[in-house]
Amino acid sequence: MADIRILLVDDHEVVRKGMSFLLEDEEGLTIVGEASGGREALEKIPLLEPNLVLLDINMPEMNGIETAAHISKKFPKVKILIFSMHNDPDYILKSIENKVDGYILKDADKEEIVKAMHAVHNGEKYFPPEISAILVSAIQGGASIKSSKALNKVLDILSKKEIEVLKFISHGKSSKEIADKLGLSIRTVSNHRANMLKKTNLNNTAELVRMASTEGL
Repeated sequence: MADIRILLVDDHEVVRKGMSFLLEDEEGLTIVGEASGGREALEKIPLLEPNLVLLDINMPEMNGIETAAHISKKFPKVKILIFSMHNDPDYILKSIENKVDGYILKDADKEEIVKAMHAVHNGEKYFPPEISAILVSAIQGGASIKSSKALNKVLDILSKKEIEVLKFISHGKSSKEIADKLGLSIRTVSNHRANMLKKTNLNNTAELVRMASTEGL
C-alpha cells in the first residue's frame, strides 16, 4: 500500500515541528510539507501531492472548516483529518458537514494519531469515542441545528459496513441472518454492533434502532 503523504496545516510552528518530530520515524508515514494557514495549504496541495491533510481549525484568514470545504471540492481524493484543541459540538458538526474524514483532539497520544491517519487513509471515518460522545450528547440535548440533520451527522461517524449492519438490525434481522446476507461471521456482526454503540455512546441496540428509524434506514 502506498505511503501516507501528510501535509501539516497549523498556524503554530511549534505544533508543526512537534508533529514532524513525533512522526519522523513512523513507518508508512511521510510528511511532505507544512502550511501555516488554509490559503497556503490550498496552494501547496497540487505541488506536494499529499494524500492526507492534518488540519487545525483556528487559523487566521481561512479557518480549518473553510479550508476543509475547499479541499473536499478541489481535491476530493485528499483525506482530511481535523487535529484540534476544540471539543465544541458545533465545530465537530460543521467539520462533518464539510466532508472531513476524521476529528481528533490535540491531547491524543501518538498511537491514536497514527491509528486515525491509517483509518482515514484506508477510506474509513475516524471519530474517537470522546468525540462521538460529544456529538451524540449535543444532539440529544438539542444541538443548534435541526435534530434530523444532526442525527444524519451521527450516521456519518459510522463506516459503510456498520451502516449496512444497522439497516438490517433496524429491519429486525438477527446476527446470523445479517452474517449470511453480508457474507460475514456472526462474531464480525457482533463486533460491528459493539463498535456502533461505542462510537455513538448509546447504551443498547434498541437506541441504535431508534436512531436508524429516525433517519429512515
